[in-house]
Amino acid sequence: MKKSVFLVIFSLFSALSTIAQSSFLSLLSQGDVEGGITLGTTGIGLQFASPVCYNFRARFSASLMPHFERSMFFDIQVGEATESKYDAQGNRVETKFDRLASRLEQITGYRVDEQVEMIGKPTYFNLGLMLDYFPLDNPHWYVTAGLFYGNKIIAEAVNSLGDAPSLVGVNFYNNIYTKIQEGEPIYNNLYLSLEQEEKILSYGRMGIHVGDKVADEDGVGTESYLMEPDADCTVSAVITVNRWKPYLGFGYTGRLLKGDDRYHIGFDCGALFWGGTPSIVTHDGTNLAKDVYNIPGKVGDYVSLIKSFKVMPVINLTLSRKF
Repeated sequence: MKKSVFLVIFSLFSALSTIAQSSFLSLLSQGDVEGGITLGTTGIGLQFASPVCYNFRARFSASLMPHFERSMFFDIQVGEATESKYDAQGNRVETKFDRLASRLEQITGYRVDEQVEMIGKPTYFNLGLMLDYFPLDNPHWYVTAGLFYGNKIIAEAVNSLGDAPSLVGVNFYNNIYTKIQEGEPIYNNLYLSLEQEEKILSYGRMGIHVGDKVADEDGVGTESYLMEPDADCTVSAVITVNRWKPYLGFGYTGRLLKGDDRYHIGFDCGALFWGGTPSIVTHDGTNLAKDVYNIPGKVGDYVSLIKSFKVMPVINLTLSRKF
């Protein structure tokens, strides 16, 4: 049974491949197939286009955004309250974090930095199928409808390798805090003194201060969101959207060289519909775009910018040649 199904599928695939190949070769022999490169907000890509009927043209594109990195910095905090590092005269004062960082350095040999660098980079690619309609007698301007398919994760951020010792120190301290909180020995039968335990419990847990979030499911109260490293002592976040994205836009195409109809230049303007606000999810499952607010600094600006875009703007330049 499985062999028969396989043979049927293989036969259909072979037939469709033959038909597609002959159609493509027919268009190619007539000089109707146009191939080119694209450059713009969807990245760098390839594009093939061909007329399908009167005033309509079909296009297929494949694009990839080159990887580039952008650094973002987060403060490491101890406890719920953000401490001031300076007095009224502007002098640097010792904080709970400073005292704990010094003790952790004595124990582990590693210094816990007061900031963690996270390196963000785009990761998206798209395959697109579009249908252009030329409504005017002038065969240059067109409107487009299409459908794109791409990866779900369009960007990611992870801590820099240089901050790995700091994140190890954070997990080391939080492990001690948890054991004290649960009344367990910190190692074998070793307990800290009651005074030391009470001091650590009064400090609170250590983590990367990202912003504030609702304290409970009923929406009552707020608390600091301290992002703690995972079991591998790393912190990360990803931006996710729908894999399937409808596209609407318009464009222009014309000759690149006067008197030569083989080479063309054009542009596309439009929008890829993400299906709502993109999710910005950390390694612990927190959605920064939905669950966290009052995110400080440039990171907060990035999150606000991403939340404001329900669609991805598309502005692409195309250079192509007819075959």
